[in-house]
Amino acid sequence: MKRRVNQTESKVTSAEKPQRAGRHKDSNVQSRSQGSVWTKVVILALCILTIPFLLQFFTASVDLSRPSDVGLNYTINFYLEPEAGVRVGVWFTVPKHKWKESQGKDLRWYEKALGDGSPVFIYLHGNAGNRAFPPHRIGVAHILSNAGYHVLVLDYRGFGDSTGEPTEAGLTTDTIHLYNWVKARSGNSLVCVWGHSLGTGVSTNTAVKLLEQGKNFDGIILEGAFSNVIGANAGKLPHPFTWFYWRFPYIQYFLFNPLKNNIWNFPTHENLEKIRTPVMILHAEDDPLAPFAVAQELYRIAKNAQNSEKRVKLIPFEASLGYVHNQLYRDSRLPDIIREFVQSLEV
Repeated sequence: MKRRVNQTESKVTSAEKPQRAGRHKDSNVQSRSQGSVWTKVVILALCILTIPFLLQFFTASVDLSRPSDVGLNYTINFYLEPEAGVRVGVWFTVPKHKWKESQGKDLRWYEKALGDGSPVFIYLHGNAGNRAFPPHRIGVAHILSNAGYHVLVLDYRGFGDSTGEPTEAGLTTDTIHLYNWVKARSGNSLVCVWGHSLGTGVSTNTAVKLLEQGKNFDGIILEGAFSNVIGANAGKLPHPFTWFYWRFPYIQYFLFNPLKNNIWNFPTHENLEKIRTPVMILHAEDDPLAPFAVAQELYRIAKNAQNSEKRVKLIPFEASLGYVHNQLYRDSRLPDIIREFVQSLEV
């Protein structure tokens, strides 16, 4: 009897060993898997917490008076005063074919160069950062310069090394002042505006104000455009920067500090109903800040207002390209797209 009991126990014990070993192995695998997940979570959290500080450090460390430090070697930095007590910084890049001639030249030479007949682009960047950063802003300047155009990149009041408190009216005033400065020196050259994100709102606001003064841009490019309303049937969309605030509520204190104390409207949809300037809308289908549906609705509004498919164009970029909100400048087709648009203005 004793032997049978021992044999039975032995069988039970030997049968349980693989199961226990298996459970122990599964437990180790699960533990390692959970540890790996938590490691990734911690790394991601550290990145999220660190990036704003790094961005703030980088933007603060760039000497905006030296555009050559960021690869713009035929560019001059200068300042304008749109209003008393407000000074805004501007980078002026000449067409690439003038790079040798531009070396060592002062602002007077650059001003004279504006009258050489080459088209001129005023580039209005998005919120946060400055005219040097994020780097897609430099990328756009290179594209336009390489295409043979003059490029002026503005830091609105309160951005970069520009002084003053940023308000919607103030940003528009800054842009009008730069436009008038350019027109006074560019003769009969085309003067276009390229607005990105926040800059699309500033661009259309400025275009309407210029129209009221009997002036106008020769062409308008809207990249990553947004609107506070997408249409009567679609209802209201969230503000384009809500995406950041929702996920990283602290981030406004580091990245969006110039804007956080102000209320913004930027009625781009209403502006496009008034504008009669040729418009080209560039938009990535995977844009997480300004959904592609926004671009489609703005295109519909502008096309109906001008009653023309030739004067209003929508250029979509496939989601598979991964350009999201600010990487369109990487597309190899973009220079030809811009040239074709400019050529249509010269007809």
